[in-house]
Amino acid sequence: MQIRIINAPAPDLLEMLARRVAPGVRKWIEENRVSAIGFVQASVPDLFYFADIAGKSAHVMTVELSGTCPQTTTTLAVLGETASVRAAMDAIAAQGSGF
Repeated sequence: MQIRIINAPAPDLLEMLARRVAPGVRKWIEENRVSAIGFVQASVPDLFYFADIAGKSAHVMTVELSGTCPQTTTTLAVLGETASVRAAMDAIAAQGSGF
């Protein structure tokens, strides 16, 4: 599992991200303030597990990024306000450390 957090993402980064998500998520990104993005690279089962943890621990949007290798490894993006993303990522890190 690899974890990264980007605070105050640049507009071009948000455009890059928008190309890798479903249309409904693109709309969410346009309509909501994204002051931080957390990324988790993990196996497919772990991705769903971590998305559930993130959603239950903070007010964030979770989305699987397309364009990765879905057979073995994929990437989860956790979007939202900085404090919420940090809380979600901390919860993921705490649960993921047991793997």
